Amino acid sequence: MHCLLRRFIFVSLLQRLPLLPGHPSQDSVEGRCQAKWHRRSPALVVGDCLGLLLLESMAYTGTPSPVGPIGSQYCVCKVELSVCGQNLLDRDVTSKSDPFCVLFMEVNGKWVELDRTETAVNNLNPAFSKKFIVDYHFEEVQKLKFALFDQDKSSMQLYEHDFLGEFSCTLGMIVSSKKITRTLLLGNGKPAGKGMITIAAQELSDNRVITLSMAGRKLDKKDLFGKSDPFLEFYKPGDDGKWMLVHRTEVIKYTLDPVWKPFTVPLVSLCDGDVEKLIKVMCYDYDSDGGHDFIGEFQTSVARMCEAQDAFPLELECINPKKQKKKKNYKNSGIIIVKSCKITRDFSFLDYILGGCQLMFTVGIDFTASNGNPRDPSSLHYINPMGTNEYLSAIWAVGQIIQDYDSDKMFPALGFGAQLPPDWKVSHEFAINFNPTNPFCSGVEGIVQAYSACLPHIRFYGPTNFSPIVNHVARFAAQATQQEAASQYFILLIITDGVISDMD
Repeated sequence: MHCLLRRFIFVSLLQRLPLLPGHPSQDSVEGRCQAKWHRRSPALVVGDCLGLLLLESMAYTGTPSPVGPIGSQYCVCKVELSVCGQNLLDRDVTSKSDPFCVLFMEVNGKWVELDRTETAVNNLNPAFSKKFIVDYHFEEVQKLKFALFDQDKSSMQLYEHDFLGEFSCTLGMIVSSKKITRTLLLGNGKPAGKGMITIAAQELSDNRVITLSMAGRKLDKKDLFGKSDPFLEFYKPGDDGKWMLVHRTEVIKYTLDPVWKPFTVPLVSLCDGDVEKLIKVMCYDYDSDGGHDFIGEFQTSVARMCEAQDAFPLELECINPKKQKKKKNYKNSGIIIVKSCKITRDFSFLDYILGGCQLMFTVGIDFTASNGNPRDPSSLHYINPMGTNEYLSAIWAVGQIIQDYDSDKMFPALGFGAQLPPDWKVSHEFAINFNPTNPFCSGVEGIVQAYSACLPHIRFYGPTNFSPIVNHVARFAAQATQQEAASQYFILLIITDGVISDMD
């Protein structure tokens, strides 16, 4: 459990540190934990001043074991996996299958879902634009399973969809081969018809990302009773000489002059990090049955697209080769406009730490009556003669990881939902060391000592109000944003067992 928690917190930091000022934002989500709560386990809420992240993955049972250094948990690199299917089973009667791919990783003997691709409508040979990003640990055997399903409903439950086949292997096998094509198997181990799956791996060692803003003008009209519904697909040349799909934009309905939303992809994904390498952009008119109409295409390079500026966009002719051959006076099928093209660096958690960023860790502890009498063994706050309870387990598990990234290791520890002596008024923001001018505790051990000393001297009450503690940390975080350098990252850990009373 502690190993899983370490991984979850580390990935959460990887995702949330880019929210610091001056950092390019990113939308990808990595590392989803799927385990369910034990009924009486306290909730962990980890967040910063911008919001709270609810970890629905941890259930604290048993005595906490010592947490070792997390250096061994660092991934060697990140690997991008591209998936294509060929000759998939046709599960639909009146049309073709609508496949999507689900990636699983084996964790402690169980398959845990990591991510899913988009659905390819009416397509037995899909090339999914959604990429899987996986942390590659050279020293570990990382077992993966790629399962394909025919989407029948909008449900997220996989049993609601028709199974098309699966393939299992190790991440190392894919990385060492760079690209593999294998037969899809059914649950009984027999081939899923003639279905095949192709998986290509690319190391994301280059931390540069490219952000593109694209538009179109006077595109060909493809719909008989209306305008086109255009979208773009970006391709790069693969090692086998074939074009590999990198990104697909959203569809813009009923227009010949579309403006697509800006999008960001890793530079290594788009052009292998080589800005001079040719890439291909294809424009289609979307059809709901999957038979998209080809409008036109062009080839260019990232270096060329980077010539575009806000005031001076780059215009590229969209060419339909068949029309070009047939019509002598053919000019183009419209213009694709690169409104802007910017390359930035996507800084990692380690980049910030090595650059001097400090993690400012604050703990908020729920002392409401729903936790139970601390003298009752069933209470989450049980004053255990053995020295531990559910709340202590949570504090140890998270705190021992975070404290390595704080130079002075002095952490504020606050409580809420309790009546305090001597007047026994309810407080939702009090220092558990009873020193309001200095709520800091020395290391995780100091938090544990203050917590243990506090328990016998307070009365559990309610309600479960988070806002005073959230605002407390937010005030300090707001002050830190006034600094020129993003040198502090605030983390608020709230440990609670009940329904939040002031979510609004």
